[in-house]
Amino acid sequence: MAADPPTQSRRLAPVLLILAILVVTVLDSTTGPELHISAFMGIAPLYAALRCPFRQTLLVAAVFVVCLTYVDIFTVPDWAPASRVVGIFGVFLVAAFSLVLCRTRLQREALHARTSLVADTVQRAMLRELPLSAGAVDAYGFYVSAEEGARVGGDIYEASDTPYGLRLMIGDVQGKGMPAIGAGLEVLVSFREAAQHLESLESVVERMEQALARYNTRSAEEGTDERFVTALLMEVRGTDGAAEGRVLSCGHIPYYLVRHGKVHERRDGEGALPLGLGALSGEPRHSVRVHPEPGDWVVLCTDGVTEARGKDGEFYPLAERLARWTHLEPAELARTLRADLESFTGGRLKDDATVLVVRRRERPAPDAQLSMTRAAAA
Repeated sequence: MAADPPTQSRRLAPVLLILAILVVTVLDSTTGPELHISAFMGIAPLYAALRCPFRQTLLVAAVFVVCLTYVDIFTVPDWAPASRVVGIFGVFLVAAFSLVLCRTRLQREALHARTSLVADTVQRAMLRELPLSAGAVDAYGFYVSAEEGARVGGDIYEASDTPYGLRLMIGDVQGKGMPAIGAGLEVLVSFREAAQHLESLESVVERMEQALARYNTRSAEEGTDERFVTALLMEVRGTDGAAEGRVLSCGHIPYYLVRHGKVHERRDGEGALPLGLGALSGEPRHSVRVHPEPGDWVVLCTDGVTEARGKDGEFYPLAERLARWTHLEPAELARTLRADLESFTGGRLKDDATVLVVRRRERPAPDAQLSMTRAAAA
């Protein structure tokens, strides 16, 4: 297997640096003392310190010391002994500094790697990797954080198979950074717990509201900003033929229903305020009943997708794109949407972007199911 370009360049770097030092040494030895090119070769061990492992940097520094010491002693006859001592001392000083620099860089890289590993583990524990599986449903999609190097930002999502049917949630926390992540975690954890134990979506949302209210109270006491969260909750009970669903939106953007190959923007359950602002109206939130049909599937997203702007300032036309690709399988559709979104924005997202393509897992045909049953019995 061929090595990747970064690995090849790191292997070539010390070889090229040593060759450069040797070539300059030969030139200094064959030309007059008035042309002292090797005085500029201190950059070689310093470059190695920034790019190479410690042993390779040590090798480059050793070659640099030997060659420059030779040049200072034998190719500059007009130098006084004191000047030679100062020149040689400078050579050793540059070599020693390059080794210290290399060691410090490697220690910082190791610390960064350990810190990144811990952060990555924590972020994976917060948001499960896509695709999600819950009961007979799979949720494919993608999540792109607007924060460089971050896996998790202000978007949250979850799919749970509960005693009350399949429950889905997608949310978008106001703001960015660690405060947004903290608020999102509070809401996400409360949903995971409440979805398993509370019968109605209204009760689940009320528990999420309470969790965010406690978080905002702590934030106010600590002098940080309070947060609100838009969220969309969906629930499906029963099988394909007798499925019943409910939708409750807390200030979230519409979702998209794909039925018989056509895309429908749905605003079911809209009207309620985002989580964290429920006390402003004093009115309870209510879910609405929906009637899923066999073969239906939905696309949920956050406004980081629908409000992503292209080079001409236009918003990303998600519904239009979905209408083109309804024939794609969920996993392929998710990959296609992500690639298209990145192309549309030139890779410059201003907000976290999340898409969930939720579809019921296809059951095997009756003949295939009978064959599987007979094979298992045999």
